Amino acid sequence: MTAHETVRIDADGRAFDIEYAWVGERGDAEAIVFLHEGLGSRAMWRDYPQRLCEALRMRGLVFSRPGYGQSTPRGAAERWPVDFMHRQARHVLPALFEALHVPSRPWLFGHSDGGSIALLYAAMFPASVAGVIAVAPHLFVEDVSVRSIAAAKSAYEQGDLRAKLARYHADVDSAFRGWNDIWLDADFRQWNIEAEIRAIRCPVLGVQGEADEYGTMAQIDRLAVLVPQVRLVKLAACGHSPHRDQPGALTDAVVDFVSTADARLPQ
Repeated sequence: MTAHETVRIDADGRAFDIEYAWVGERGDAEAIVFLHEGLGSRAMWRDYPQRLCEALRMRGLVFSRPGYGQSTPRGAAERWPVDFMHRQARHVLPALFEALHVPSRPWLFGHSDGGSIALLYAAMFPASVAGVIAVAPHLFVEDVSVRSIAAAKSAYEQGDLRAKLARYHADVDSAFRGWNDIWLDADFRQWNIEAEIRAIRCPVLGVQGEADEYGTMAQIDRLAVLVPQVRLVKLAACGHSPHRDQPGALTDAVVDFVSTADARLPQ
């Protein structure tokens, strides 16, 4: 993947160094921002952002959120709050966009937790987003999510998951424990963003794999109820990561969505 750079931002009362890379077309006309999953990072996207940007003929921003990749890790005793995704949307993204001079009204491509953050940002700043591609987003907590996240904890502590993730994170415990601890916290079972996302006004594409081990179709089906301009894509033979399991089908869906997005808006 493209070599990364680092930018310092002040957000949510703290200073963070954020690793990032621009991919795809040069120029300032349009941009798509990639928001990674709960265990992801800039590098873990591999070459998918580059290939999607080539298909879209658009510039793309790929970065690692605080706590991930080569960005500032969380403190050893720091626990993420239940509203950590809200804080990313309200504080971190605006600061990052300002620091990097992201073109106004970018497209947002979010996967899993990143999909939820993208939806929250579009709800909080409805005039500042061209459209959202929400891939396997979470709107509420399901039993299947908790079971799979508990299984990931076992794989991290007793299997080889820690070694695999360590290739992509400077502080692998920061990345894993931040995500895993809050998702398995009893207080997090009440986390829900259904009320917030009713404020979204931009076009939205909701994508889910039929074999997703971290969520069911209830997530994007509910998204379609709350945000009437949503277009849904349900992918067969696909788990939690469509950009790895069905990259061609996902790219085709995104290109078609972006090219026809204006037709999805309420008249």
